[in-house]
Amino acid sequence: MAIKLNTTAVGHARDLISSGKVIRDTRDDWSEAAPSPEDENSFIEKHGWGEYAKWHLGVDTEKSEETKGRYSFPYGDFRNVRRGGIISLESRAAQNDHDDIAKATKKLLALIDDA
Repeated sequence: MAIKLNTTAVGHARDLISSGKVIRDTRDDWSEAAPSPEDENSFIEKHGWGEYAKWHLGVDTEKSEETKGRYSFPYGDFRNVRRGGIISLESRAAQNDHDDIAKATKKLLALIDDA
């Protein structure tokens, strides 16, 4: 597994934060706010894989571009960045030694909290 930081997704998240498209929820809220598999399928059907990828900070370059398994570390609900999602990702990335993703989540969290 070769999960790398998806820099396009980081830029997308920064743009959303700058535009005020942020829900300032808690980590505990993320479990209910995270998109369901049905939400993901609907989003992919309407917007395509490229847009789906922008909502995930991790990308496994060894997997096919048109599979959900390629994308990990989702940070939003396809409308807004979720603060609870970012917090959840930060600890999960750090626990799994994805230091570049953990560092990016810390920066995104700081942007949210400073806005």
